[in-house]
Parts: sequence; C-alpha cells; structure tokens
Amino acid sequence: ADDLSDPAAPARIHARVKQAFGPIEILVNNAGIGSSQAPQPLLDFDDEFWHLTMAVNVTAPYLLTKLVLPDMIAAGWGRIINISSINCKVPAMHAAAYVVSKHALTGLTKVTAKEMADKGITANAVCPGVTATELNDKRLQYDSARLGKSFEQLEADASPLGRRLLPDEMGALVGFLAEDAASGINGQAINVCGGTVFV
Repeated sequence: ADDLSDPAAPARIHARVKQAFGPIEILVNNAGIGSSQAPQPLLDFDDEFWHLTMAVNVTAPYLLTKLVLPDMIAAGWGRIINISSINCKVPAMHAAAYVVSKHALTGLTKVTAKEMADKGITANAVCPGVTATELNDKRLQYDSARLGKSFEQLEADASPLGRRLLPDEMGALVGFLAEDAASGINGQAINVCGGTVFV
C-alpha cells in the first residue's frame, strides 16, 4: 500500500494501475484522514497533523486528478468522484484540518468540473453524513466522553433516520455517478446524510 502523504505516491499508483488496466476512465478519490484520529480544539490543533491531513485529503486527490486527466481528455470521457463530507457545508467541532480539507476537496471538484465540462469529463463530490465506519466509531467515542452522552445515543442522533449512514449507501451514489446516465450531473456536492443538512 502506498502512503498518500508522500507526494510521490500518486504517480506510483497511477503508473501501476495504468500498466495493469490501461488508461484510467474513472477516478474515485476515497482515501482520507478524519478528525477522529486526533480531535483537538483549534487553539490546540497540532500543526503536524494539519499538514498530514492536507497532504492526504487535498494534495493527493489534486495530483491524481492531474495524472488521469490527459487520458480522459484523449478518450473524450471520464468520471472523477471525490469523497468529501457534509462538513464541507456544516463544520464539526474539534476537526479544523478535516473540515478545511473537505472544503478544499469540494473546491477542487468544482474547478475540475468547470474546466473539463466540454471534454466529456464530469467531476462530482459525494458528501457523506455520519457513517458507520471504524474511523467514525473513534469520533463517537471522543464525542461521548466530551458531551456525556452514550455511544448509542450519539448513533441515534447521527441523522433524522435515527442511525448512522452505511458505506454501501455512499457506494450506490458513486456507482451511479460513474455511469453514462449521470453525464448531466457535474460539479455537484451531493449529500448522503439522511436529511442532516439541506444545502
């Protein structure tokens, strides 16, 4: 596995995948570092963790996007799907690096969409709400101690659905955005949050 905090990693990944499968038609930027790994108030935020988060959540997708675009342009078709977060619309406490990085990733999505729209290439962001992952378990444990609420109560409060979202619910949208049928969807940041936010 490659460490995406290494600026040389995207080029290695791109070369390896292209050699194995040919030109890349669909890029899903899904790797990321979440606030649950080091939740801290802004005043106490660790600068090293800030830079690590930006490297993985912003710089790596930026570099991978640049690497795949030439072949997509040559083919006249491509799909770039970035996994952002509802935190690019509604900030979370003690998660400065994560929130800022997801704003940046969503911005990259929109710039890519605007510049590539006439080349048959779409770029969209999927914005998950609170999702049942190992990483989010750690965040809920942190919030449970901070807020004095049980883990189960925080799970129930995660969305108006009374539960956390499921990774498969994100995957379903990613799959659709990769299809020809989604060619009219471009530059969008689409929530999968159970009605937690409406922007």
